[in-house]
Amino acid sequence: MKANILLFLRTNGEQLDAEIAKALHISKPQVLTHIAELSAAGDVICCQVTRFNGGKKIEGVSCRLSAYVPPKATGPKPGAKRAAAANANAHNHNEVNIA
Repeated sequence: MKANILLFLRTNGEQLDAEIAKALHISKPQVLTHIAELSAAGDVICCQVTRFNGGKKIEGVSCRLSAYVPPKATGPKPGAKRAAAANANAHNHNEVNIA
């Protein structure tokens, strides 16, 4: 069951204990037991949270994978065109001064 929790967190990111229990069709106390074991092993990071959804107070344990780094985004980075243009302008300006 711990492998299923890890897979669920890897797929869906940070989740509350109630969301994990609902998705994996197991009881919340079972999820808390497995999460405690995974946390002790250093596989997940958990903390107590209070959220408000439409004025309704929701308390639970938020869990995420420890040391998980999302994959690097593909494509150009913000400001890449601007930086490249600035470098090209600086390079052209230097050539004019040298000649």
